[in-house]
Amino acid sequence: MNKAALFQQIQKKQSFLCVGLDTDLSKIPAHLLVLNDPIFEFNKQIIDATADLAVAYKPNIAFYEALGAKGWESLKKTLDYIPQEIFTIADAKRGDIGNTSGLYAKAFFEQMDFDSITVAPYMGIDSVKPFLAFEDKWVILLALTSNEGSADFQLTESKSGKPLFQEVLEKSQSWGNTDNMMYVVGATRGEKIAEVRAIVPDHFFLVPGVGAQGGSLEEVAKYGMNASCGLLVNSSRGIIYASKGQDFANAAREEAKKLQQEMKELLAQYCH
Repeated sequence: MNKAALFQQIQKKQSFLCVGLDTDLSKIPAHLLVLNDPIFEFNKQIIDATADLAVAYKPNIAFYEALGAKGWESLKKTLDYIPQEIFTIADAKRGDIGNTSGLYAKAFFEQMDFDSITVAPYMGIDSVKPFLAFEDKWVILLALTSNEGSADFQLTESKSGKPLFQEVLEKSQSWGNTDNMMYVVGATRGEKIAEVRAIVPDHFFLVPGVGAQGGSLEEVAKYGMNASCGLLVNSSRGIIYASKGQDFANAAREEAKKLQQEMKELLAQYCH
């Protein structure tokens, strides 16, 4: 999917919502566990309930890998079920020496046909470039994450006196462009979003941390939105685990709808 098609979805749905499919067997409703593939059935019902509100879905690959071959099967079925016009993100955080990254890229872009993949930049250009060789596919590079330990490295100053996340942003712009590279920027660091946006004014951000992690959607839009929206804001637990009962899909829709309505207002306010 290219940037124009993604922005078209945002405009059509008046939403920049990404639903995280962090599907955990220990958390899904008990009545699904008797089914042959409870993971897929859960995801299917979540997608049915939210597809008109979400512009992206983001399966966290660890939740599927942990289940072995059956988990990969559930993931592929989920990916095939997502409507074609909705952006898909493999939250895999890959990144290795060039030939290995090339194989990861083939796995997720050719075998699985995801639109994008999250990539760790620590090993540098040769670990990222193989992912950028695929037309209309995206690298989503970790820049400033929302986890507690992110300060261990991302905020430490380099020899130039800049925080490491700024060095990553500046250096990586020569690797890709606004049509094939996004950045992960955590919502729980609202004031930092403005700093990131100043360095990369035209790139899309994938923003985790809204919802269960407490990030402010208003702050994200205020500091991060640009003329083409430039944001995919993810909510996982706050939507998919809104209920543990038979009504889990309806409850997920209600939570997604609340976010979409707020996003509609923010788009009118900040995206011109």
